[in-house]
Amino acid sequence: MTPRLARLTAGPLPRRLVVLGSAVVAAGALAVATTPVTAGAGTTRTSRAESGRTRTGTVWLCRPGLPHDPCTDPLTLTSVGANGKRDVETGAASTPSGFDCFYVYPTVSSQTTLNTNLAVQAAERDTAIAQASPFSQLCDVWAPMYRQTTLDDIIKYGIAGMPRRAVLTAYHSLLAGWKDFLAHDDHGRPIIFIGHSQGAAMLIRLLHAQVDPDKSLRDRTVLAILAGGNLQVPNGRLVGATFHHLPLCDAVGETGCAIAYSSFPSEPPAGSPFGRAGKGVSIQSGETSSKGQRVACVNPAALAGGSGSLSPWFVSSQVPGLSPAPTTTWVTFPDLYTARCAHEGDATWLQVDHASGTGRPVVTEQDGAAYGYHPDDVNLVLGNLLEDVAAAEASYRQHHA
Repeated sequence: MTPRLARLTAGPLPRRLVVLGSAVVAAGALAVATTPVTAGAGTTRTSRAESGRTRTGTVWLCRPGLPHDPCTDPLTLTSVGANGKRDVETGAASTPSGFDCFYVYPTVSSQTTLNTNLAVQAAERDTAIAQASPFSQLCDVWAPMYRQTTLDDIIKYGIAGMPRRAVLTAYHSLLAGWKDFLAHDDHGRPIIFIGHSQGAAMLIRLLHAQVDPDKSLRDRTVLAILAGGNLQVPNGRLVGATFHHLPLCDAVGETGCAIAYSSFPSEPPAGSPFGRAGKGVSIQSGETSSKGQRVACVNPAALAGGSGSLSPWFVSSQVPGLSPAPTTTWVTFPDLYTARCAHEGDATWLQVDHASGTGRPVVTEQDGAAYGYHPDDVNLVLGNLLEDVAAAEASYRQHHA
């Protein structure tokens, strides 16, 4: 099975979204709704459709049957070739698949408290559209709201200096959502985990504590996508350090493995929060050791290693310089980017290069060299990730028939 729209690509996250480590809040970031979703609903997959909150108190950003679910946004895409030729494709989201995706969003909140509340705001919804909605053609997407640490915290304390209580509050909030998901899950469906930035860091903690030690949950794990979270492995090995049973993926169609990376146009500078074991975001994910370890890199475009052509997916309205502007939700630029995993000294990263002279817009280090292409970690490879998930799902079906 291959995703119907996997050949298309897309663009950067909306600039009003604030990802982990970003030092910029764009204009309009505060213009968000502050009303949480209302309580109500039952406890089955179908009867919980009326509300984002379950009886256990979990507020759901996305889940099956949720009205106005941002993770089921329409999938219409424009493909812009190097010669300017455009092709439009329309697909339907929320295709029944028998798989669940558990998505954890990055740092997006403009709240000024140490940890956020659980109000669903425009920033979380926009991020879910930009990162998670294309996966709805392959799985039912579940995304709990969690009490993440905020941009203000990062500016005040730095990522590595974040108060431990704030990090643990974020994690335990996510853990409660995870337990609610499991309590109302149908028949032990297979799961794809997806997280970016702070979301990936919290997901690494969750997988380490809840999934990696539990064989029944490991058996249900199709893939774990951990972008910009500094998953760590022993030097020269695919498993160990953070996870003892969930290895890095090294083949198309492999299941029960992790895809992890941080994208940069060159080696991350020494002060970067990403790419070095035991530093930066590793502290947030609870990975404080560095001896004999490195940050993992799996190229979503070439799971077995080497270089691959990227299939980016970008939100059309957030891509400048396209005239006329696409009328579709998404835009993609085939054969514009390539990527490979790179290692130098104590740094490991996904090296992303772009073709020159095509006249198509390219991503930039919008938050400085220390963050590289971090805001676009997911969107630069979103089409590739869809293909990876589709191949893993096909393998899972074959081996669990």
